[in-house]
Amino acid sequence: MKRLSFLVAFIFAIACGGLFAQGKIDLQPSDTIIGILQKNVGQTVELRMKSGEKMGGKIEKMGDKLVHLSQLTGAEFFDAAVDTADVSAVIVRTKSR
Repeated sequence: MKRLSFLVAFIFAIACGGLFAQGKIDLQPSDTIIGILQKNVGQTVELRMKSGEKMGGKIEKMGDKLVHLSQLTGAEFFDAAVDTADVSAVIVRTKSR
């Protein structure tokens, strides 16, 4: 029974391992930072700001000029509204270990 439990747990871990990785960024010639952010609503990303600061979290929703991030990395109980004009890069995790 112990062996069966271990086997089930192992198969479950392998099957769920890819859940944390997202698909590759499908970049189109006309894409913008706002377009990439809109394509990743609901996903966890890291934003690099023009000031050099990093900000990570889950994209909840997008407005015309703001992106709403929840579950901020290192500050999980906080949300942020980020001006899209200040974002210089969007980093998306595409592979897991």
